[in-house]
Amino acid sequence: MRPATLVRLALAGNRTDTARVVLTALSALLATLAGLAALTVLAIQKPAGDAWAQSEQYRNALLREPGLRGGTAFALVMLAVPVLALAGQCARLGAPARDRRLAALRLAGATPGQVTRLAVLETGLASLLGTLAGLGVYLLGRELLHRPDDQGRLALPTDVLPSTGALVAVVLGLPVVAALSTALMLRTVTTTPLGVSRKAARERGPRPWAGLLIGLGLACFAATRPMLQWVDGNEVVRGWLVPLLFLAGGLAAMIGVVLGVGWISYTCGRLLRRHARGAAALLAAGRLMADPWAGSRTFAALLAAMIFGAGAAAQRAYFVAQDALEREQNRLAGVDDGGANPFYLSTMDLVDAAVAVAVVIAAGGLIVALVEGIVARRRAYAALVATGVPRATLSGSVAWQALTPAVPAILLALTVGALLGRGLFPSITTSASSTTVCDATAALCDDPATRDQYTHLVQTAAQERTVAVPLEHLAWLGAGALAAVLVTVGVGLLFLRVSTAVEELRTA
Repeated sequence: MRPATLVRLALAGNRTDTARVVLTALSALLATLAGLAALTVLAIQKPAGDAWAQSEQYRNALLREPGLRGGTAFALVMLAVPVLALAGQCARLGAPARDRRLAALRLAGATPGQVTRLAVLETGLASLLGTLAGLGVYLLGRELLHRPDDQGRLALPTDVLPSTGALVAVVLGLPVVAALSTALMLRTVTTTPLGVSRKAARERGPRPWAGLLIGLGLACFAATRPMLQWVDGNEVVRGWLVPLLFLAGGLAAMIGVVLGVGWISYTCGRLLRRHARGAAALLAAGRLMADPWAGSRTFAALLAAMIFGAGAAAQRAYFVAQDALEREQNRLAGVDDGGANPFYLSTMDLVDAAVAVAVVIAAGGLIVALVEGIVARRRAYAALVATGVPRATLSGSVAWQALTPAVPAILLALTVGALLGRGLFPSITTSASSTTVCDATAALCDDPATRDQYTHLVQTAAQERTVAVPLEHLAWLGAGALAAVLVTVGVGLLFLRVSTAVEELRTA
């Protein structure tokens, strides 16, 4: 099959196929913008001078201080995780119709390798269109947002540009990763002239081995501070050790939580089948046990956002406790407390806004996944309605199937995220200090002749305080995630009513 024919067939299809390509390209566009923004932050050159020299051409301290740019870039990369998960959900949109189209190609004489390359090429081309559009939006926005203020300072790093190699790596790397992921997912799929079949079926439910990955991630974060003390003075080792532990620990914990949803779904299905009495719960139990990994695919982006948000909540609790301890020490020392530096807490407000954006993106992925599942099984649902099953029962089964694994999965993600943050900053420690205080007016304290008789030394003992668990913040995060799931279920039920019409039994 010639390459031109492959491209033409990859872009062919009905409106559902067009929607799949458009949504996949849109997800790739958003991921490209996040990646290019992270590379732009890392491309800022350190000014000449000592290690504390700042880039004064920027208004935001996150861009001025060299030590904060790595964390800012990491946060932008993490924001791309729910976008990539959304791309994975969009790639499954209209899968049954695509399977029938591929089966028709097999019937027309195409080989299994050709139809696999066709499916891979479809995802790769859609992602490439999105990354090219994302590059165009990035370059256009860079020109439009380059607006220095009266002092010549910039709100965004529009004066720097990543290297050409980095731009090419993002624009071409994301489509390659998407295509390779599609090929990996199709390794157990055989497309025949009669349809699509899986080479192997799962004989037993998932095992809780994902807990080992979660434990590895927690261990990496807990070992960060001891390792930094151990390599104190070796800046080269510190420069690669901390990012490596952060990346390895964060990815291990996130993958462990996402994979753990498969075991949670299967266990919830077993419990429902054993203890439930209603038809809706029993139907949901059968679906959860038949495809336990659907929860991992569906909730991946939402759980990643929850882990990141819970870690940020633990970080905020550390800053709040540190601020309170500093105020208390200043009060004991008799020093006028003019208020702590609000920079770190205001930065955490930006992180919370990024988490909210990630939750919204994840909710979009949930809607796509739930609607795709309902549309894919519309003939089965229509057959149940035709045999007398009430639509309310089917609606209840969809709600049970979505909420039953979602609640424990959200609790697990919040717990893991809070433990990751607590592993970095379990407590606050201050050393003993002494402060000279003058108990008189400013004139008497400034006069060398009278200063000594009003001056005394105040010593402050060393203190250690445990950081409180941010239960209220975690509760709000969990409530927001659960609300996103409920909204998704509501949207899915609207499609369920349309998909259960008796006419759907005649769907080709």
